[in-house]
Amino acid sequence: MALRMVTRKFRSKLLPMFSSSLLHSHATSFGFKEVHEEEKSRMVGNVFSNVASNYDLMNDLMSAGLHRLWKDRLVSKLNPFPGMKHLDVAGGTGDVAFRILEIINSVKHRAMQDVLEDNLHEETRIFVCDINPNMLNVGKKRALERGFGEEKSLIWVEGDAEALTFEDNSMDGYTIAFGIRNVTHIEKVLAEAYRVLKRGGRFLCLELSHVEVPIFKEFYDYYSFSIIPAIGELVAGDRDSYQYLVESIRRFPPQETFASMIADAGFQKVEYENLVGGVVSIHSGLKL
Repeated sequence: MALRMVTRKFRSKLLPMFSSSLLHSHATSFGFKEVHEEEKSRMVGNVFSNVASNYDLMNDLMSAGLHRLWKDRLVSKLNPFPGMKHLDVAGGTGDVAFRILEIINSVKHRAMQDVLEDNLHEETRIFVCDINPNMLNVGKKRALERGFGEEKSLIWVEGDAEALTFEDNSMDGYTIAFGIRNVTHIEKVLAEAYRVLKRGGRFLCLELSHVEVPIFKEFYDYYSFSIIPAIGELVAGDRDSYQYLVESIRRFPPQETFASMIADAGFQKVEYENLVGGVVSIHSGLKL
């Protein structure tokens, strides 16, 4: 694992290379295809409608269960606390939100809060926001199965990461896991994250990223383009959706470039941590 800080000197070099050619055009990418912006939302929506019912199973198969550890690491950086207002974007199946609630409800936190815990627990609000209703339905079903069906702190919201309906300066934390590479305008998502966070609030993004070690990269490319779509076809009967998901990783900006974009949105103390040689990275920034 490597933890890296980002300073403003990178932004002038790296951001133009990515944003001028892709982000500010009326054409955008859908995997390796160039499509009109208005088409991408529909096409991505179709992908996640198709994969929703097998989403968690496929995550386990594709990552050999490692996605669970990666999400644990993400939430550990958030440091959840009773009474917090948190927004988890593109979190339809609830994986990240459930982890946050479990920490807040843990014996350790109850002991620390003593008498105040009950009052703070009533104020805790974890918003799960996803643009796809099918993904949200999977999350609500999983909430019932995990005993969170009557959990008042857990609120499900159908919404667009690029145009959130939440008030300015209303959230203590913001997470997005494996979602930001699927949006049409990354810079709009970052601007919205900055807007809704309170001063002192933390932005955290877990995303599949770019492998740096040459030999490992060759193996990773083979696994990504040959094995993952085949697993998708075998298990979910949908090769095309998983082909898109693999291609979307390669079109996502490299770690340094994405970190520069986060800083350009106004966040400070921007850093990122590579996991498994860069297969995934966790980017972090503070609104100060």
